[in-house]
Amino acid sequence: MSALVVHEREAAGEPEGLLVLHHGRGTDERDLLALAGVLDPHARLLVVSPRAPLTLDGSPSAPSPGYHWYVVSRVGFPDPDTFHAAYRELAALHDELWERTRIGPERTILGGFSMGAAMSYALGLGAGRPAPAGILAFSGFIPTVEGWSADLEGHRDVRVFISHGRMDAVIDVDFARAAAERLREGGLQVDYHETEAAHRIDPREIPRAGEWMWGALAAGRARGAGATSDAAGASGPAEASGPAEASGAGGTGGAGGPSGAGAPRATSA
Repeated sequence: MSALVVHEREAAGEPEGLLVLHHGRGTDERDLLALAGVLDPHARLLVVSPRAPLTLDGSPSAPSPGYHWYVVSRVGFPDPDTFHAAYRELAALHDELWERTRIGPERTILGGFSMGAAMSYALGLGAGRPAPAGILAFSGFIPTVEGWSADLEGHRDVRVFISHGRMDAVIDVDFARAAAERLREGGLQVDYHETEAAHRIDPREIPRAGEWMWGALAAGRARGAGATSDAAGASGPAEASGPAEASGAGGTGGAGGPSGAGAPRATSA
């Protein structure tokens, strides 16, 4: 069971999917709520935003203005011990959400900014982890860390949206370019965007991200429906009275972007 502090924004009705947002270093679970409000203005999704477990000195309890997922040893190369601890906590949280809400991975978007994007890649592509509908990666990288590996063969159905600024002095844009190339070579569908922004979410990218998100969710739902149909057909005539049950039911940029959305506070990776 995950011990992470979590903020949830309920859907206006029956949720059409799940959006899990992982904040960047030095912020908290509230940092990306404005982004969620623009991506999903009509509250069609359940939005969940967990707080990272560490404070800025690397401990879980010292006073701090913000939180982070792992200790930064070198950009792109998380400290293994703290990374794996956060990975386990997030894996437990995602599994609990899917079980409790009955919204399966195929109707889930994992997204994040900076360090949170790295964790979204890690949980969305990690060996042995379920394949979400999509990964929304703002100003991040696919982590290189001992004891973790990406299973691209097993996650080919995952769609990925990448947005990164060419002026980013915290996480160089080459990390985003390398991620896009690696994912495409692995057979994943990648929607890649570069802007002139620094280390922040460019508000102009949010409408594109929203359009991509709904497309990824639609593809994920179709994938889930196909798997359910296959399972029902495989059960044979004796089980033909009804379909099998599906796995799921039914930065600082400044403020400002479309619909008044803010952008996350700038952080180091």
